[in-house]
Amino acid sequence: MIFKQTQIDKFLKNPDTSLKCVVIYGSNEGLVSEYVKSFTKAVSPEINDPFQVAYLSSDDVNSDVGVLFAEYGSRSLMGGRRVIVIRDGDNNLTKNLKKLFEEVKSDTLIVIYSDSLNKKSSLVKLAEDNDDMAVIACYEDRDEDIYKTAKASFLENKITISDDALQLLCSRLSNDRKSNLGEIDKLMTYIGDRKNVVLEDVAEIISDTSSSSTDDVCFYTAGGDNEKSQKSFDRLLRENVEPISIIRALSYHFEKILNCHAMMEKGQSLDNAVSALVPMFFRKPSFKNQVMLWNRDKALYVLDILYKAERNCKTTNMPVDEIVSYALMQIASAANRLKKN
Repeated sequence: MIFKQTQIDKFLKNPDTSLKCVVIYGSNEGLVSEYVKSFTKAVSPEINDPFQVAYLSSDDVNSDVGVLFAEYGSRSLMGGRRVIVIRDGDNNLTKNLKKLFEEVKSDTLIVIYSDSLNKKSSLVKLAEDNDDMAVIACYEDRDEDIYKTAKASFLENKITISDDALQLLCSRLSNDRKSNLGEIDKLMTYIGDRKNVVLEDVAEIISDTSSSSTDDVCFYTAGGDNEKSQKSFDRLLRENVEPISIIRALSYHFEKILNCHAMMEKGQSLDNAVSALVPMFFRKPSFKNQVMLWNRDKALYVLDILYKAERNCKTTNMPVDEIVSYALMQIASAANRLKKN
């Protein structure tokens, strides 16, 4: 099955022995690594204990599948559930896992990770189609993820950071979690024994590693900055991001705006409505402005544009890049007209 965040959190708090295997894949190397560690630690707190955790590669299993069978059937000398971590997982594991689960009974958890798998891989499909297996896709961090990661890192180390310093830090971080954690560690090393990070610390030590993301396109487009919207879109195309995924991200952005209006109609303030839907991340002021800019009818008008764009993108032989670019231009132009009214 596809594991969503609520299911991930539930398992990490109370590991269910009915789950036999977790397949973790995607280009966000830092997030993949974080999940591998979290799932391993949930079952075996001592992740380097050779009696509790076995580390294999896909090549190890492909060259001698008996290694996997032996590890899966083994029991810990110290008692308790074991974990097998397999790096660089590939589709050759698919048939071996099927056979393993049919022939061997064990409560050992298998954690497989790889950046070469995708949603069409047979190993991923196997995990999706079985209730005793889980699949987790790890792609670029959104603004909310960047904020949460940074905030959690400082809390874990009992370090405070001023609001303006956190805003600057998040704006300079990238969409890759591993890179971001490295930058945050560098910042904490820089402040030494101090327990507070201020704006000057971030400005001095953290360089701008941010890159274009779908969040950039959403905020530039909804805010009426057509030039930056198109430039961010072009950069994403050069990074082989699917244009239709940008349409879907922008639809999600405007659905959040509509949700804010629905809560405000029920008596909530703008600030409470935004806070209920969007974590306190560094683009919150821009999002509040966009909620005020786009009323309910105008937001529904944008969703209609995006629906038609997505439909046209799915039509054979249609120029997908041009369709999405034109939709972004339509919305940004409308935003500019609204700002002038």
